[in-house]
Amino acid sequence: MKAYFLFTASGPIVILTSYDFVQHPELLKRLRSKGLGKFIAHEVPIELARERYGNHFDVVCNDLHETDDLRVLDYSGERAFKNFDFGELGPAIYCDCGKD
Repeated sequence: MKAYFLFTASGPIVILTSYDFVQHPELLKRLRSKGLGKFIAHEVPIELARERYGNHFDVVCNDLHETDDLRVLDYSGERAFKNFDFGELGPAIYCDCGKD
């Protein structure tokens, strides 16, 4: 499982995914289907995400209505900004995968 902090046009979100990298074609397809065709991603150490979100992390991981390839851990940009310092985020990964 990987965690990513995404800067999107509608604000930051934090996602969890079973894909090995954020630019995996199938993950990009899933993100595009949610209107996220252009974003800047930063990997977050999974243990740090688990620590910062506590029980909510476990709830999201165990949500039977979600799939393992994409789970949204945090829709609140304000909370995401409060949970992580920029120095804790991995290098920027620029994704401009546009539309289908």
